[in-house]
Amino acid sequence: MTDPNTVLDPNRKQFAVGVAGVRVSLPVCEHKPTGYRGLTRDEVLALRKEHLNAGIFHYYKEPICIVEGHMQYVWDEQGRQYLDAIGGIVTVSVGHCHPKVTERLREQVGRLVHATTIYLHPNITLLSRELAKRMPAGSDLKVSYFTNSGSEANEIALLMARLHTGRHEVLSLRNAYHGGTHTTQALTAMGTWKFPVAPPGGVKNVAHGYCYRCPFGLTYPSCELKCAKSVEDTIRYETSGEVAAFIAEPIQGAGGVITPPPEYFGIAYEIVRKFGGLCIADEVQTGFGRTGAHYWGFQNWGVTPDVVTMAKGIANGSPLGACTTRPEISATLTRRIHFNTFGGNPVSTAAGLATLEVIDEERLQQRSREVGGYLKDKLRALQEKHALIGEVRGLGLMLGVELVRDRGTKEPATAETAAVFEKAKNRGLLIGKGGLFGNVLRIKPPMCLGRDDCDFLADCLDVCLSDVARSTSV
Repeated sequence: MTDPNTVLDPNRKQFAVGVAGVRVSLPVCEHKPTGYRGLTRDEVLALRKEHLNAGIFHYYKEPICIVEGHMQYVWDEQGRQYLDAIGGIVTVSVGHCHPKVTERLREQVGRLVHATTIYLHPNITLLSRELAKRMPAGSDLKVSYFTNSGSEANEIALLMARLHTGRHEVLSLRNAYHGGTHTTQALTAMGTWKFPVAPPGGVKNVAHGYCYRCPFGLTYPSCELKCAKSVEDTIRYETSGEVAAFIAEPIQGAGGVITPPPEYFGIAYEIVRKFGGLCIADEVQTGFGRTGAHYWGFQNWGVTPDVVTMAKGIANGSPLGACTTRPEISATLTRRIHFNTFGGNPVSTAAGLATLEVIDEERLQQRSREVGGYLKDKLRALQEKHALIGEVRGLGLMLGVELVRDRGTKEPATAETAAVFEKAKNRGLLIGKGGLFGNVLRIKPPMCLGRDDCDFLADCLDVCLSDVARSTSV
């Protein structure tokens, strides 16, 4: 059901918002949808309910059927345009159907779709070289293993860390998300993502740097970084004292865009290495320039990991993940046979190569910093206006807006977040939501986002927040 405050422009088939005399329209996109002629939304939904696993959820109460995309915009089967401010869950990095990436895919599909790694192929080796070039100078992070997803990349990282150190116990952060496989679910430390089955042993969850909801009830910087220093207590009290690895997202994604104090990782890495463990940076969401000031998320905190995992934006939507490390760590996989049928296939790696080129050529890291800064300022202006907003946080084009019912108690505004989420969709804005309580708006669009898009996004949220505040105050 379309929100009654929504106006659909019949000429451009775009949403507009009319409230209190204010009209906010989606930016004009020169791309003309091709004209979808397939199944209707209701037909797709009916087939999905009958034939797809019920665990495959959809985002909205009234789900939309997305059939076409161009750069930062997508269209549903009725030709309605939306601004995609979540980028396929932080996966479309340079834009939907970016011309250069699309052309490379077409060329490769017409030549060869599959060749396993038991044969030589240029794409996989060229991409591994390009990743090595983008790692910090002197780090020796130059050897990659390609997978199909971030979950698989994290599995490989843990396997190599345990083999290299000869140890088993691993540390991850509370509120983390590292994947949906059995092992990575153990690393994930949010109850909403964990099933009631026995997890693999040897995983301990340490305190995370969530200043807005400090696990110790302290205030930064007078807290003296107790969250980071407590990593040592966890190692001493809850492990054998001989850890294999510490894995962490530089900014927690599904956990609600949790941005730690700048000193957190420097302290945590030093402690882990003192006890003989390796440090793994999960860059699945933060990598490839999204945070703006640096190419990799970990660089924002002045640390260099021993292993870097990545996926999502690496190939702009094609299924691809990677785990990059030093040669001596990667050599552990030669002790037995390890194989990934589709990992590093010619098509996905062709997309990966084109994506990295576009990020450089179009200066998308710089764009993330500049446009992301502009958007963050607009979101902070909304915070001054709307009591529902407890905190705006993040870096570059990886931003989060935490909604609370009361700024004093910080009671999570879970229902209100869901309402804002739905209303934004009905007005042509697609965003994500996350956090343990589902009360954080996640804004992580393709990095081609423009300032006019930011204006629309902020104005749209302004209207949605006002609507929700009025409805909850009645």
